[in-house]
Amino acid sequence: MSSSSPLSPIPWFDDIQGVAYRYYDLRMNVAPLIADQKQSLYIWQETIHWWLDHTIKIRFVESDGDGTYWFIMGAQTQRPSSNLSFCKNLPISDNYERFKKGHDGEAYLRLGVYKKKALEEAKGGEICKCGHEASDHDENDGDACLYKVCDCKEFVTFQVTLSRRKKTVTDIEFISESDEEAVRGDPLVWNCMYTHKYSKES
Repeated sequence: MSSSSPLSPIPWFDDIQGVAYRYYDLRMNVAPLIADQKQSLYIWQETIHWWLDHTIKIRFVESDGDGTYWFIMGAQTQRPSSNLSFCKNLPISDNYERFKKGHDGEAYLRLGVYKKKALEEAKGGEICKCGHEASDHDENDGDACLYKVCDCKEFVTFQVTLSRRKKTVTDIEFISESDEEAVRGDPLVWNCMYTHKYSKES
């Protein structure tokens, strides 16, 4: 879902399922997660492919006291007609903290697909959201968990697939939302925070 902004002609895309962080390349990876493979491919081909790498900005704005952060991303483009900026309010996780400590000022940007998997699609060792393996769920009883101490009634797990396509990002900053000067002083951050939070509070 994209939304317009009173502060910028560039629409915001906020239909992100989350952000994945990967650590095993030359650079750490940051990957906004999209729910649908076709949509992910479309966004890359129509928007991110045309971004100029040296202009890509990723901002992490940490909210005060509620354990969340805003993921904010945008760039200059060779195709202004299809440009988007991206944002999402997300819970701070261990993977986020690990990325924050280890990114060294640069990262690969990829897109990822976040897909829900039912029991019939899962392999025996895959873990349900209840913490037990697929083989511990009964296919004949609505996928309920077989552990007596578990009240899980349906096997649910998720698969994350990262695109091979990537961009290099060297403009990464972490900002505290309480730092009003920093929030207002960054046009991308202020545009996002005003459009998606502050304008709705007033």
